[in-house]
Amino acid sequence: MESTVAKTTMMMAGSVLVVPVIAFITSFLLWPGALVKAYNWFMRRRLGLVVRYSYSGSYRFCYSSRGTPGGATPSLLLLHGFSATKDMWLPVVKYLPRDQHVICLDMPGHEGTSRTGVEDYSIQGQVGRIHQFVRSVGLDKSPFHLVGTSMGGNVAGVYAAHHSDQLSRVTLVCPAGLVYPTDSKFVTRMRELEKNPDENEPIPLIPKTPEELDAMLRLCCHVDLNLPRQVVRGLLDNRLPHNGFYKEVFMELVGEKSRHSLQEHMHLITAPLQVIWGKQDQVLDVSGATVLQTALPRCRLDLLDDCGHSVALERPRKAAALIVDFLSKQEVSDKKLS
Repeated sequence: MESTVAKTTMMMAGSVLVVPVIAFITSFLLWPGALVKAYNWFMRRRLGLVVRYSYSGSYRFCYSSRGTPGGATPSLLLLHGFSATKDMWLPVVKYLPRDQHVICLDMPGHEGTSRTGVEDYSIQGQVGRIHQFVRSVGLDKSPFHLVGTSMGGNVAGVYAAHHSDQLSRVTLVCPAGLVYPTDSKFVTRMRELEKNPDENEPIPLIPKTPEELDAMLRLCCHVDLNLPRQVVRGLLDNRLPHNGFYKEVFMELVGEKSRHSLQEHMHLITAPLQVIWGKQDQVLDVSGATVLQTALPRCRLDLLDDCGHSVALERPRKAAALIVDFLSKQEVSDKKLS
């Protein structure tokens, strides 16, 4: 009798364990996009990041944050690139000091931040919105460290040109918005599309199929990510509903008002500057680093071997270490001056 009860108990316990496993596998196969979101949720929880909202009038900003301002080092505000979200910084945050106050912001129109119109998607428009966010969460009460990559690097650079007095320092990672001495693979392709426009020809950064997403990842990453097909499918599923918005933003970014915004404003940056760039960047050529260094000779330049455009994804540990090192060395310099 006892043996029968024990067997029944074991079978029931086994079924309790099997059900979540089956649910997970089913979700992975049928709703891969939901699983990608669940993974990001899990990683935020694991890293101690909390999703929050801030308002400027009726405009809503979505961001994740960890820690509190006023610590030993300035707050870090991280700005992501085109068509990404605040979660693109998760691999970097993993390697930042646990007591570092960090904010990862969804850029205008992206993910949980309000989606309005093209006036907010130009570089100047985004700079204005970031300034609103800074004031809405009180970051302007003491100098903070601004970090931006790609489109976010363009925005961060122009922000620094207008508001250097608010910044302790600024880090630009493979920033857009420059006149690059050497055309990248992506820029070369865009020039071809400009000469021979075709409505059916995909923009390399706005994929519509798994094959186009694979091509985008190869363009953005020097390292082969070898992602499972269902993960690729999930990433694509989460992007597809926003492709119209992405195209609207992209056309604004390559327009006359925004294309060379950083080039036109970089000479106004007075905050200490760090430039990080992957040597194998196929989206925005690494020659852009020399443009910034020539204009701002005192800037710190960190070039990464075996790394493409997606520094936060390919070399997160190194990127975090470089940012922290820049932060700490600047702190020492500030103490010497005082």
